[in-house]
Amino acid sequence: MAAALRVYELSQRLPLGAKIKKLKSSPSPSPSPSPSPSPDLPRMPATPPDLFDTRQVRRAFSRSAGHYESAAALQREVESRLLESLDYLDERQPQVVVDLGCGPGHAAAAMRKRWPRARIVALDLALPMLQQARRQSSWWRPFDRVCADARALPLADGSVDVLFSNLCVQWVDDLPALFAEFRRVLKPGARLLVSSFGPETLIELRDAFAHADAVPHVSPFAAIGQFGDAMVQAGFRDPVLDRDVFVPGYPDLAALMRELRTLGATNALRTRRHTLTGRARFAAAAAAYEAERRGDGLLPATWEVIYAQAWAPPPGAPIRVEGYEVTAVPVAQIPIRRR
Repeated sequence: MAAALRVYELSQRLPLGAKIKKLKSSPSPSPSPSPSPSPDLPRMPATPPDLFDTRQVRRAFSRSAGHYESAAALQREVESRLLESLDYLDERQPQVVVDLGCGPGHAAAAMRKRWPRARIVALDLALPMLQQARRQSSWWRPFDRVCADARALPLADGSVDVLFSNLCVQWVDDLPALFAEFRRVLKPGARLLVSSFGPETLIELRDAFAHADAVPHVSPFAAIGQFGDAMVQAGFRDPVLDRDVFVPGYPDLAALMRELRTLGATNALRTRRHTLTGRARFAAAAAAYEAERRGDGLLPATWEVIYAQAWAPPPGAPIRVEGYEVTAVPVAQIPIRRR
């Protein structure tokens, strides 16, 4: 209960905006009806239903928290590469740094060591992950831990100097809304660094299960072009995107599935099958996967990783909506000509 209490206490101590009202993770934001736009203005696209089941994502990573690190070799490698990008920052010392989707908290601890005077906020959707991250937060180099949804960050507007997120944002399908939320909390000129899995991730597993039934078994992830478009649409400046492809090997399909469950990287689609796969379907998928076996005797599993970096725009910078640039101007700043 100590870890949960620690998270609750942040609602009294964190001067970044909204208070945290509950010990448990914050509820997923519910869409609110938007007023009909003027015919002279660009129409906002209709919001499609969520592709991912956020509650399932939370449950999966909560269950895996205790043994996540035993299978997270790839995640740690991607994290180290993303942390290297911090070396290209200028000499300014950030005041507030957020590790979004912090998991066990290794990146938060590394950034606490890099910037000992900064306030480091480790944020995750799964409360048990934050309890694990407590092990990385020593009494002499602590960092704050907040349980919340990436789509509704409990942080004040313009309060964050560096937003770091390693392999988290792939579980959010509405990238334009997500990057708009990132822009909201970042200070003008602040740094954004994120990594995500791309659409080629586990393509062999997807193809193998396609031989078993028509129900999707592998979550689809956004392509690198979609990341670039969402960042530009949100107004981010000088975006830089890159990608890596990792192809580890596994002795059989069962070993790969065990690792995915250990990581919490299970099927979180709303359209997923809610019953057991069954022996017959699993056997059909395993037989189809055998066609991919490599010369070293292992089954390949592709992991495509996308890296994205950008700078937060200045105040009042426009966002793009269906080809139009839309900005907000305070009424007090509109000049009035008096006759």
